[in-house]
Amino acid sequence: MNGHLKILSCGPALSLQDLGRHGYLAYGLTRGGAADILALHEGAALLGQNPALAAIEMTGMGGTFQSDVDTVIALTGAEMTADIDGARVVWNASHALPAGAALKIGGAQKGTYGYLSVAGGFDAPLNMGARSSHLTAGVGALLKAGDALALCGAAADRAGYYIDPDPRLEGGELRIMASVQTEQFSDETLERFGQTAFERDARGNRQGVRMAYDGEGFFAQGGLSIVSEVIIEGDIQITGDGAPYVLMCECQTTGGYPRIGTVIASDLPRVAQAAAGAPLRFRFITADQAREIERATRASLKALPSKVAPLVRDPRDIADLLGYQLVSGVISATAET
Repeated sequence: MNGHLKILSCGPALSLQDLGRHGYLAYGLTRGGAADILALHEGAALLGQNPALAAIEMTGMGGTFQSDVDTVIALTGAEMTADIDGARVVWNASHALPAGAALKIGGAQKGTYGYLSVAGGFDAPLNMGARSSHLTAGVGALLKAGDALALCGAAADRAGYYIDPDPRLEGGELRIMASVQTEQFSDETLERFGQTAFERDARGNRQGVRMAYDGEGFFAQGGLSIVSEVIIEGDIQITGDGAPYVLMCECQTTGGYPRIGTVIASDLPRVAQAAAGAPLRFRFITADQAREIERATRASLKALPSKVAPLVRDPRDIADLLGYQLVSGVISATAET
């Protein structure tokens, strides 16, 4: 019996997301998928499964969930409060979710996008090779209270594991490469861009994130005469007021604003997870450096399963403590030694 995960209540922006769609840029559709792909890989490592499986992406806050079969869940990405039938559970870990138990996930304490993965993934239909919702393009839709998501019914034997997450939830340095219009910005402007202390603006979503800063804007020579052309996730567009926007997973496929640079793919989870007000800085790197970082990132993703460790829990947080085998290898008190 595969069962279902029912959403009893939820926040304003929950959606089913996987690694996204590739090969559709020519048709006007960007990757979409999870805003923080690394969180999917961490959840898959905890559950011992393929990172391409879909998970529930929760923006800012989660909801209340209930499964009608025993399963195992993993919680990754933005750190949110969570409990199962009132017993607090640890983030960045896998937990048993018994049939009928209520999983409650609250607001984000760090970061923006939290992820709820289940053993075996969700049995949602494939649409253009993916199960994810691309909200900007109208593919799929936000999840809502009352929805029941079919489970694939994998063996639920991966509870009680923890993974030390990559530190990406509180801003930091973003490495960028030169883009098509970088040379149209003066050396002084480029230097000032690299020295400016930015903050993640409150204006941001899965399409793009605006950077807030003090001082004058960043303008390109001939910036108003650029012909609309292909743009990609990670591009940093400079809008008419001189403010930078980092394009995200549901960005458009063409645009006419000048691009001062492009955030490398390895650092996009840091952009996605930065909460409003989080400090961010940009640093230019070479193409060779970017390739080396990409190779290191791929190796790190491949090694994630080896970083999973048994979760050490506080006995005070274990509701069914008496059901655990607390002592093994006991010698009989009456046996001869």
